[in-house]
Amino acid sequence: MTSTADASSNHRDARGESQHALPDDRYRDLRAELETLTTEAFRPELSEIDRLPTVEIARLMNGEDTTVPAAVAARLPLIAAAIDAIAERMSRGGRLIYAGAGTAGRLGVLDASECPPTFNTDPSEVVGLIAGGPSAMITSIEGAEDSKELAAADLTALSLTADDTVVGVSASGRTPYAIGAVEHARARGALTVGLSCNADSALAAAAEYGIEVVVGPELLTGSTRLKAGTAQKLVLNMLSTITMIRLGKTYGNLMVDVRASNEKLRARSRRIVSLATGASDEEIESALAATDGEVKNAILTILGGVDGPTAARLLEDSAGHLRAALAAARG
Repeated sequence: MTSTADASSNHRDARGESQHALPDDRYRDLRAELETLTTEAFRPELSEIDRLPTVEIARLMNGEDTTVPAAVAARLPLIAAAIDAIAERMSRGGRLIYAGAGTAGRLGVLDASECPPTFNTDPSEVVGLIAGGPSAMITSIEGAEDSKELAAADLTALSLTADDTVVGVSASGRTPYAIGAVEHARARGALTVGLSCNADSALAAAAEYGIEVVVGPELLTGSTRLKAGTAQKLVLNMLSTITMIRLGKTYGNLMVDVRASNEKLRARSRRIVSLATGASDEEIESALAATDGEVKNAILTILGGVDGPTAARLLEDSAGHLRAALAAARG
């Protein structure tokens, strides 16, 4: 799900100045700020990369990418703490909301959009907000990322509650839209996470959980869709996936809440039931027929020896956790 708020291309800031052209003093300030960011640093040793053979450039780029997992690993305790806090809120009916601009915003929207088919979540449970609204997924919306007010308006449109979590995503850690989203959410009692790729960022300072994955300067100066984008994608994968594991959306490493919305996923559903139970094809088809195609319910009927309605009741009583429902069925 994406934000429905669209940013005007002639958006004006609090001083009433057009975002199309920054006054000289503000331009100098912004340039000076960017020059302090690790993600914007210039690497003179790569200044003639365009003269190298293609395969050598590919080797350099691949080598850069291999450093990202270690940078993420350095933040695992904080990432895990944030996940536990997110899962606790979502278990009470809260939502996971990503907010970012440009590449960071697109990564949030991507992660959110993958949750319904993977974990059978409602599209309203994991939401991606991108500065400038849906059209910003494919087109740059000038000025949108510079507005804290736009972020607040996007969250207000979602009727934010204290059970929700807002994750501001920004490689630089200075993007006003991401910071504004976190500030607005925190003021309303929601859980807040700031994900950036620079140390001592304003975004991390604004959030309860400031996750700074410092991957260093990019192969192309300032192109944060590269290592920084990869790092953000890895962390977002963790936030959503492990939260869903904690919420009982999996059984072991099987996606038992998968939504069988096409032929491939219907085949995957049957394979998941088979892997979980070792049942014959006939037993699997019978179980799925008795449970309206719900994978988790079908597994419970086979392993727990119960009928479809009983499986549904046991899963409801156990808040969707299959292991707990199995223990109750066998108990």
